[in-house]
Formats: sequence, structure tokens, C-alpha cells
Amino acid sequence: MRKETVEIGEEYGEEFKGRYVFSEITWARRNRIIQKHTKYSRVSGQVESSDFVAIQAETICASLKEQPKNEPITLEKLLSETEGVGVELGELLSKVTNRLCNVSKEETAFLSEQSADKSQTKPSQNSASAKSSDGPQTSSQDNQQKPSSNSL
Repeated sequence: MRKETVEIGEEYGEEFKGRYVFSEITWARRNRIIQKHTKYSRVSGQVESSDFVAIQAETICASLKEQPKNEPITLEKLLSETEGVGVELGELLSKVTNRLCNVSKEETAFLSEQSADKSQTKPSQNSASAKSSDGPQTSSQDNQQKPSSNSL
């Protein structure tokens, strides 16, 4: 597994000064984190909502293997809206983690956009907006079975 070490000075505050070691997490761990913070429709299976901040915070914590003895980075601190980690430090931690865990640029942009908008739902495609790559679109009436004229 890949690792990355980050040395943080006083630029983010004396409390966060020190050496941090991050490690790549497994595919299974990443998917369990996503599943934990995503709500799906029981009927359609479509995503109803996702807590992107919690997903990113847990991914950072799962990836963080070593930090200063005072353990300044905790899940609670990453999730806190008042006594939490500053934006600049949070962005640095996210970039390191995303790079190690192979989060694509598109996923990163989507997570950042969703967090900035405070929207917790991902637009989903429905059958009316989905495009098939197999050929021309057909309506649901065209797909219905027609009664057979064969008789036994």
C-alpha cells in the first residue's frame, strides 16, 4: 500500500504542527464508508442522499496512520462546524487522502461542489433522461409485449 508523509508547520496553528503519515485504504473500506453515509430508495435503489462531508472525514481518518502525540486530527474535529479543522487544513488533508485512495478528479469536484452547495443529494438519472449507447431510444409502449396471434 502506498504511503505519504506530510510535515505541517505552524501555518495551520500550533495545535496541528507535526508529522502526519497517510496510507492508501482498501477498496472494501472505501465502499463501506460510502455505504454507511448514503441513503438509498427502498423501491428504486436510487441514491436519495449522501453525507459527503462525513464520507470525506471518515476517509481521511481511515487513511491517517500516524500523527503527533496530541492527536489533533479526530473524526469529531473533522465533522465539527464550530471547533473543527480550518478550511485550508481540511483541503490539504482531503487532497492527500484523495490522491492516495485514487479518488478521481471528477469525484473530487463532485464532492467539493456538493459540500459547497450544502446539498446532500446527488441528481440521479431516471429512465426518461438515460441515454442508451446501443441504438435508438424506444418508448415504454414500444417495449411492451404484444399479444401473440399464434394458437395451439
